[in-house]
Amino acid sequence: MDRVQSRPTADREVSVRTGGVELQGHLTVPDGAHGVVLFAHGSGSSRHSPRNQYVARVLRQAGLGTLLIDLLTADEESVDQYTRHLRFDIELLALRLIGTTDWLRQHPLTDELPIGYFGASTGAGAALLAAADRPDVVRAVVSRGGRPDLAGPALLRVHAPTLLIVGGADAPVIDLNERALELLGGEKELRIVPGATHLFEEPGALEEVARLAADWFARHLAPAHAAT
Repeated sequence: MDRVQSRPTADREVSVRTGGVELQGHLTVPDGAHGVVLFAHGSGSSRHSPRNQYVARVLRQAGLGTLLIDLLTADEESVDQYTRHLRFDIELLALRLIGTTDWLRQHPLTDELPIGYFGASTGAGAALLAAADRPDVVRAVVSRGGRPDLAGPALLRVHAPTLLIVGGADAPVIDLNERALELLGGEKELRIVPGATHLFEEPGALEEVARLAADWFARHLAPAHAAT
């Protein structure tokens, strides 16, 4: 019997030690999961973000595990509310994503599952920077209203299939995503959700984001794509 298919559903709070700090997260792995998606939250957000929690629920319904994790500690978040500098420290966030990715590869519930990244806002830049550093590990990336441009020259080294999702009414971010799309090195696609603003608060907008993300991960984290 396939080992992954026989694993029970897991739903638990976790702590990830990386880079000298302890990060808090929530790991959920449905029975028979065929992949796991690590969430990189955006500016001033956390694992408690209702938008990312909604997308995570849709991904789990599609047979994917999810790890929503705070890339900043509680103390760092308190400071960042005033200084707003850590949320733009893309290299720091990417290093913590890489450490969390390595943790997923060693955890008994996820060590055999292909890994994808879901990045929002500034978290998308960190996700793409981390994907460039782990090309043999990260199988797919989805950005929601993201700042992929913050990954800089590393975009050229991203070979994981990448989907950029932007709101049709989020003009400045559309421009930044179009420029980043030209630099991405692997399979790539830009999808614009008509009428949606930056946070996708309009009726049906977040549902469309979740649908697009689930389809992208289902396609690229499937066993045929995940084989090494």
